Amino acid sequence: QELVSGDSEEESNGVNLMEFSDEILLHILSYVPCTDLVLNVRKTCRKLATLCLDKSLTHTVLLQRDYKVNKDKVKQLMRDIGKEIYQLNMAGCYWLPSSTTDHVTRCKNLVKLNLSGCRITSLRLSKMLSTLQHLRSLAIDVNPGFDASQLSSECKATLSRVSELKQTLYTPSYGVVPCCTSLEKLLLYFEILDRSREGFMLSGQLMVGESNVPHYQNLRIFYARLAPGYVNQEVVRLYLAVLSDRTPENLHAFLISAPGSFAETGATKNLLDSMARNVRLDALQLPKAWINGSGLLQHLKFNNPFYFSFSRCTLSGGHLIQRVINGGKDLKSLTSLNLSGCVHCLAPESLFRKAEDDIDSSILESLVVSCCNLRHLNLSAAHHHSSESIGNHLCQLLSRLKHLLSLALPVCSITDIAANVEKPPTQSNVVPQTFGKKARVGVQTYPRNLTDQENQKLESSVFWTLMGSLRFLETLEIIGSSFSSAMPRNEPAIRNSLPPCVRAQSVGDSEVAAISQLTYLQSLTLAQLPNIVTGSGLVSIGLQCQHLRTLSLANLGMMGKVVYMSALMDMLKHCKCLRDLRLEQPYFSAGAQFFQALSHCSSLQRLCIVSRSGTLQSEAVMSFMANCLEVIMCHMFMGESLTVCKNLQQSIVRSFQADRPALNVVIFPLLHEDLTEVIRDVPMRHLDEITLFKSRVAEEPPNLWW
Repeated sequence: QELVSGDSEEESNGVNLMEFSDEILLHILSYVPCTDLVLNVRKTCRKLATLCLDKSLTHTVLLQRDYKVNKDKVKQLMRDIGKEIYQLNMAGCYWLPSSTTDHVTRCKNLVKLNLSGCRITSLRLSKMLSTLQHLRSLAIDVNPGFDASQLSSECKATLSRVSELKQTLYTPSYGVVPCCTSLEKLLLYFEILDRSREGFMLSGQLMVGESNVPHYQNLRIFYARLAPGYVNQEVVRLYLAVLSDRTPENLHAFLISAPGSFAETGATKNLLDSMARNVRLDALQLPKAWINGSGLLQHLKFNNPFYFSFSRCTLSGGHLIQRVINGGKDLKSLTSLNLSGCVHCLAPESLFRKAEDDIDSSILESLVVSCCNLRHLNLSAAHHHSSESIGNHLCQLLSRLKHLLSLALPVCSITDIAANVEKPPTQSNVVPQTFGKKARVGVQTYPRNLTDQENQKLESSVFWTLMGSLRFLETLEIIGSSFSSAMPRNEPAIRNSLPPCVRAQSVGDSEVAAISQLTYLQSLTLAQLPNIVTGSGLVSIGLQCQHLRTLSLANLGMMGKVVYMSALMDMLKHCKCLRDLRLEQPYFSAGAQFFQALSHCSSLQRLCIVSRSGTLQSEAVMSFMANCLEVIMCHMFMGESLTVCKNLQQSIVRSFQADRPALNVVIFPLLHEDLTEVIRDVPMRHLDEITLFKSRVAEEPPNLWW
């Protein structure tokens, strides 16, 4: 129908949308997916037909979260506004066929193109890039079968003008890097498996014809993230070999994220020595073996650093202050700092120190004063125990960082020392550290309202004060220092978990309730909080944190029983904006009541449940999928049989795939020997963002890619 203002509208009490100014309407329309604007909204009336094609709305087209888009919609979109698109983001559109990228050739004026996670062959890439003469920024995947010799001269001419390249490698290859002779920013993601599907060991040697040398002379940013595996380390060394011969003069960000052990070699040592002599850095991240025991940080020079990551390094607080913070000078520019797994970073020295010893509050205070503009801080995966001295608790010192947007802390760091000294945890609340005989908690329901005495005690805690001072925090992670997920990347599921830190034994419902002060909270992760008895704090979060989009809960309370189930179901009824939910808890029962509560989350798109000995009701899952029309990812790794899992997975796909093109369903026994083979087929977007558990605060520099 055509919307026009008439007498009937003037007589109505409502506001006519078409009476708003063009500026206001354009702002409103900017929140509507581009496919809806062009294919639907602009057909409603003449005014909207004009506004929907405004340059401010068609200049940048984002399809990476548009799970309803299909090949036909992309084709029509490119026909209608292809020439008006300057930036196109199709990252993670794994469900679109490879032929969809053929329509990108209509976007003759493209400057930035992101095809990460999209299926594309060498020939299709060549044909597409041959027509995009203005392209300056490109993101692609390099899959097995990629052949650089199939790239045409016109394609290579386009690549020679590209200054920003993001390349995800699933096979040993240089990809298109040798063709990009004007590179200023290079982002490399190594996702190569050590074994093929047939079980053969893979080699890190590049394929025949891959001997061309990358061109790094103009490079300003080098970033490499490695998935676990020896082959990934072999291949990244080939990329680094050229850098070790001649370090780019304009290099200002050098970042390598490598799990586990990644040994330093003669070539990498020469590279680091050259960097120390010739460049001044603004961002730095290195494998722990390259920093531990070396004087590298003492020789590196920094300009206006905005990002540091010393994740899992044995860097002591003394070295951190002296060599990195430089006595508080020139660190006002630092906005993101990752010290996860850096167990001695808040202690003066590490030689004779135990990981569980108290921190030196003066080091943390120097850090807070020097880096007063921090927006992202990660202190997880370590024991940061505060002493009993008044005013020097970690939470009290961190409350000075008023600009924080994301924060990750170990559970034991938020313990109120005074409260613990005054009243140790009662025997009934102490969490069993094994999966042995279950202990009766006795409390089967949770209090809806706290008493005045409990409120007063809660509001006087150091963690409550911290949460109250960080009103604009958007991301919070509270993770047990000894927590490890049951689903590691390339290994069988972990069957046993380490006990929580002794200092963490008192952290429970009251601390969770304190989080409800974060009005603008969007992402919350809670893992290994031992003293969760009822989960009453979760309800407070559901009521107060109305912007919550991502929720991840793991191993809360007793390990033999899900004690917070009733509170969780009440919480979910209030989470109207929740899009991603990840639950990891032994003995979790995903039954009708749970899925009925979850159905209130009308915006939910992705669900992941990981539960050793967990159970599910197939009928309840099917009903939930039918009610929640936005859900496009359902991953469940439970204790059910393979037959039950396969039948349910097939039923979901058969019933909902046609209406949900992006639907990805994996239901599989958690302890099955073939779990790793199943995991490798999960789209990287889901695997990296929700299925695998990890700390994500300050994982990468902010705004690393658009």
